[in-house]
Amino acid sequence: MAECTFFGHRDCPDSIEPILRKTIEKLIVDNGVNVFLVGDSGNFDKTVFRVLRDLEGLYNIKIMLVLSKFPKQSDAFNDYSVLPDEVLLAPSRFAIDYRNRFMLNRCDYVVTYTVCDFGGAFKYETMARKKNKTVINVAALAD
Repeated sequence: MAECTFFGHRDCPDSIEPILRKTIEKLIVDNGVNVFLVGDSGNFDKTVFRVLRDLEGLYNIKIMLVLSKFPKQSDAFNDYSVLPDEVLLAPSRFAIDYRNRFMLNRCDYVVTYTVCDFGGAFKYETMARKKNKTVINVAALAD
């Protein structure tokens, strides 16, 4: 059972969706990835979650929407939502960092959308490479 997580810039364009879908399908079919951890911040995460929900009808996959804080409304916590203890107990200003570390430490594969060499997405892409995770930058595939 292989796991994949995602890190990308908040302002990721919707045009990345077809490349992202193809990448995720390849991970499922060719690499046996069946658990996907996605964050809850920014357009990249929203696009990933949308693609995964669509693919869920075609493949036997598990989607975990890893939250960075407890939702304000109880209905915002759904069947996909996970709030790890280490994130819940983290100081609020570090919650996203704790969430990202939780996801990175669990996964075998990391799909990123990074177009610059700064920011959180780049930081976690770099950390993933240092941890010898398989990293796929979909921004590079779009060129």
